[in-house]
Amino acid sequence: MTTPTRCGWCGTDPIYVRYHDEEWGVPVHDDRTLFEFLILEGAQAGLSWLTILKRREGYRRAFAGFDPVKVARFGARDRARLLADEGIIRNRAKVDAAVKNAKAFLAVQEEHGSFDAYQWRFVDGRPVQNARRTLKDVPATTPASDAFSKDLKRRGFSFVGSTIIYAHMQAVGMVNDHVLDCHRHRTVAKLG
Repeated sequence: MTTPTRCGWCGTDPIYVRYHDEEWGVPVHDDRTLFEFLILEGAQAGLSWLTILKRREGYRRAFAGFDPVKVARFGARDRARLLADEGIIRNRAKVDAAVKNAKAFLAVQEEHGSFDAYQWRFVDGRPVQNARRTLKDVPATTPASDAFSKDLKRRGFSFVGSTIIYAHMQAVGMVNDHVLDCHRHRTVAKLG
């Protein structure tokens, strides 16, 4: 049996391979999952994505299953608990941002009916189908991630720079950045 060709960033770690083969680039329209990825992408800033994936269950437990209503109500005691939790990245700025972002997330839901409706408008409601030949062809940011990031910041979100937001867009399938020879490129393209 031949090993399928994958995007080079995922390496051979089983957690990374599973994430690449089952989640990365698949369009997401569930608000709780979108909130999860926003929290995780913000936590990843300055770290490897694999580090975050290995702590994902810890984040789910620590952040109330990524329920933005519950996270928005986190107070000083919850923040202290999070900063002591070895199952997550214990960074005060990132923990504070997660709570702040939950509140901003709820405001977006209130205004747009769902975060999904708000977020997907930055790609006109359909995944952008890219044709990247190599990882070098994949940009760190795009005009769409710049606009999305700028709007999130205007709404009070933190840890949402354009590079973080482009990674978020890739993760939740707003863009298909699987390289052309990756076994997932064509499959993901059909999902849009």
